[in-house]
Amino acid sequence: MNWLEKVTYRKQGKILSAIWSFNQNANDNYSPSLVPALSSLTRASRGTDEISAILLFRLNQYTSFLLTPLTRCSPEVDRRRRFPIIMSSSSYGRTSNVPANLFEVRELNDESDFETVVSADSRFSVCGFGSLLSERSARSTFPDLVNFRLARLNGFRRIFAHVTPIFFERGIARPETKEISSLSAEPCEGESLIVTVFEIKKSEIPAYLEREIEYRFLAVLPETLDGKPFDKPAVLCACSNDEEFIRVRCKGSKERFFQLYGQYKIDKIWQDDILPCRAYLRHCVLAAKNLGDEVYDNFLDHTFLGDRKTTIRQYLASKGSGIMEEEPPESLKLRYGG
Repeated sequence: MNWLEKVTYRKQGKILSAIWSFNQNANDNYSPSLVPALSSLTRASRGTDEISAILLFRLNQYTSFLLTPLTRCSPEVDRRRRFPIIMSSSSYGRTSNVPANLFEVRELNDESDFETVVSADSRFSVCGFGSLLSERSARSTFPDLVNFRLARLNGFRRIFAHVTPIFFERGIARPETKEISSLSAEPCEGESLIVTVFEIKKSEIPAYLEREIEYRFLAVLPETLDGKPFDKPAVLCACSNDEEFIRVRCKGSKERFFQLYGQYKIDKIWQDDILPCRAYLRHCVLAAKNLGDEVYDNFLDHTFLGDRKTTIRQYLASKGSGIMEEEPPESLKLRYGG
C-alpha cells in the first residue's frame, strides 16, 4: 500500500480533495496569494506526516513551476516544468515518517547542461533500464565505464513507445506487425524501477547525445536498494514527442528528421500503438533475469506497452508468447543475448 492509500484509509478524504483541487488549479507562475491556501491545508493535515511534508514543501517553494498532481502519470515531461520527485522509501516496504529527500528532476538539453551532473573526476552517471541492465551490453557501448551497480529509481516506469532506426539497420524490426518499439522511461507517481547505474567519461557526452538522439535527457536521483539517495544525479533517457524531437534535436529541420528516419518509412517516432521489437525485448528480459529475481520481477511488472496499461508480464503471457524462445540472428547473438 502506498502512502496515498494509507492516508485515504485514515479518512483524510476532505484534505486530499482540497490538495488535489489546489494542485489542479495552481497557476504556472508561483503567486504569494497561494500561501494562505497552502497554510490552511497544512494546518488541516496535522497528524498526517506525508501530507504535511508535501504541503510544507509546497509552502516553501519559491521557484516558478507548476505544482504536479500527486497521482500524475505523464507520458511527457513538459520542458517548461520541473518535477519535484518525492524520494520517499515508505512506499517500498521501509518505514519513513516523512518523504524527506526531495529532488527536483530537471532536463538536460545540451552539453552545457550535462556539465551540472559531471563529478570532480570528470565522469557522469548513467541510468540503465533496458539493454543497459546487461553489463556486457553496457560495456560494448561504453568500454571505459566504471562502477556498474544496481539502484532504485522512484517515480518512473518503463514504456515501449518509440521507434528507433537501429532495429531496422540490424534487420530485427517487424514493421508488418508493428514490432518495432524500443524502451524509454517516463515519470509516474507511485512507480519504482530497479535500474543499473555506472559512470562514463565527460568526453563521451557528445557521442552519448548523438547515439540516444530520440530521447529527452533528465537528471534524476537514484537511491541504493536499501534506500540511501545518491550523492550525485544520474542521466536518464526519458520519453519525448515528435514535436520536441524536431525542435530540439533537429533544430527545427524536418529534413534532418527524414535523413534519420525517412529511409525506413518512419514518419512518427513516438507512438502508443506499436509493440516491442522481439529480439530487443527478449534481450532486456534476459538481462533483468541475470540480475536476480527482484530485478526480473520489477522489469516484468513495471514495464508497459505504449497503451500504458499492459505490463510486459501480461504481454509475454498473451500476444508476445514465444518471444523468449526465439533466438536472435547469428550475428547478433552476443549483442542480444542478455
